Amino acid sequence: MSLSSQPRATVHTLGCRLNQAESQLLRDRLEREGYTVVPWGQPADLGIINTCTVTREADAKCRKTIRQFIQRNPHAFTAVIGCYSQMGAKAIAEIEGVDLIVGNQDKLSVIEHARLGKSERPVILRERISAADFAITFVGDLPSTLRANLKIQDGCDFYCSFCIIPTARGRARSRDWENTLAEARELAANGVREVVLTGVNIGTYHSQGHDLVALVDALDTIEGLDRVRISSIEPTTVELALLDRMADPAHALVPYLHLPLQSGSDPVLQRMRRKYSVAEYAAFVAEARRRVPDLCLGTDILVGSDGETAAHFQETCDFFWQQPFAYCHVFPYSEREGTLAVKRQRNDPACVVPVEERQQRVARLRRLSAAKRHDYDAGYLGETVEILVEQPRDGLWPGYTANYVRVLAQADASFGDLRNQLVRVRLERLSADFAEGTVVEVVGRPVAAAV
Repeated sequence: MSLSSQPRATVHTLGCRLNQAESQLLRDRLEREGYTVVPWGQPADLGIINTCTVTREADAKCRKTIRQFIQRNPHAFTAVIGCYSQMGAKAIAEIEGVDLIVGNQDKLSVIEHARLGKSERPVILRERISAADFAITFVGDLPSTLRANLKIQDGCDFYCSFCIIPTARGRARSRDWENTLAEARELAANGVREVVLTGVNIGTYHSQGHDLVALVDALDTIEGLDRVRISSIEPTTVELALLDRMADPAHALVPYLHLPLQSGSDPVLQRMRRKYSVAEYAAFVAEARRRVPDLCLGTDILVGSDGETAAHFQETCDFFWQQPFAYCHVFPYSEREGTLAVKRQRNDPACVVPVEERQQRVARLRRLSAAKRHDYDAGYLGETVEILVEQPRDGLWPGYTANYVRVLAQADASFGDLRNQLVRVRLERLSADFAEGTVVEVVGRPVAAAV
């Protein structure tokens, strides 16, 4: 590692929003520890790659990213952390130049280990993941992005047949109540106006007698925090009280739900070991829409899982199209060693869906999702909506509405710098990625833009 007074460090994130939240915590701590944090791709003395292992393609992308960093920074200390480190330490250790491999239990302590310097062979830290609740001893108290991820939970006890995450992340556990609120208060004090609650199975959050409903109520009281958004949440864990908060315009919890469906076919859901039927999922969606009329509803769908026939897939397409979804994230099934699905495939090779067929199903469903997204956004044309403005791009102001319409706005110069402001925008047209319009008003008090 460089002997300069301020070594350069960089952090690269692969995978989910939870990984993004953890990486931001590491960046903040690196700054406080005297590192100059540089964007990924710039020369660095320390590189931390926060990995994903949700699919075989994710594993391959991790290995490629590690090799690229080492090739560009041959003298740097290279640390690989996260889910792929937990499950694929042997494959990572075979990459020449890797110095440290840390699983999920100790990933946030990577900086202490990096201080010890390079070694002849990789150091592997892959402890058994504790099931106890946790606290994060350092929080994001530096200026952050305008929307920030707030990690509240980790791990999962559901053990769906296709999923390796309970093994990679461990049992479900929650972040300490006071520790969670301490970070939220510091984020708000540093200009963050929206937090996105992240975890593996966040609907199971429970700390010191407080559940997720209590947490969003506590966040609602933090001065300067205008929005609280729940990331992906299992449909069987959503309390109806959360919907009531979403429907209350005075509450910070925004009207947005991302409810993983995975399949619209009951036989497939049963093989996946999901905890609901198609009818039960549809009934909950109807109740959510009844309680929260302006709700944005998104979902995840996994296609090509073991035993999924063409008829099952058609049921999924039909269900997705008929339900009031704004979009879906589509994933091809990927074999993960150690899962029930892979064991079944060994016993019954006929249940395997060819990779080419999986890809065709992904493409078809993504096309349906694009049409849904277009129709959802088009429903707001002619209306005036409120967005939280992010960093400008090409002289225009992007941002999201509370219910997740992505907006790109133009504004008269008299409005000044609109970063981190809540503004009202009259929507006039659709482009490929945005609903576009014109700023008509800045909402409430001006707030200093986060840097």
